[in-house]
Amino acid sequence: MAEPPLSQLLPEDAIATGVEAADWRAAIRAAGELLAATGATTDDYIGEMHAAVEEYGPYIVIAPGLALAHSRPSPAVLRTGLSWAGLKSPVSFGHSTNDPVRLVIGLAAVDHDGHSSALSRLARLLSDPGRRERLTGATGAAEIHHTISEYETSEDT
Repeated sequence: MAEPPLSQLLPEDAIATGVEAADWRAAIRAAGELLAATGATTDDYIGEMHAAVEEYGPYIVIAPGLALAHSRPSPAVLRTGLSWAGLKSPVSFGHSTNDPVRLVIGLAAVDHDGHSSALSRLARLLSDPGRRERLTGATGAAEIHHTISEYETSEDT
């Protein structure tokens, strides 16, 4: 079965820019609320994402300025989905080299395979510095969604 495209896993209404967040907890909450609002998770998943950082540290800060907020598959995950919370001001997660964070991508997966597939596709999307710059500099959900859709179209050809 083909994996859904990133543009389907990350609908426009799961994208927010200019998000106000006082600290890493608020930044994760913003990404989690977008996941819940689009039906990918219940609100309980936000607490699970917070608990993962409390237990394992800021391992979710995977690149300079970028955090991938997630937790294990659980009953709080209703379907695999992504969210995008572009922060108005960067926040510290306590990572030695990749702080401060400007973008929190929320990831919810119903199983490990969905988690791995979505992660690898996201990594390919963000691996191009020019595209990453365009995405993180975008001021609206439509622009971000369009850039991702454009990337997927070019990858299919």
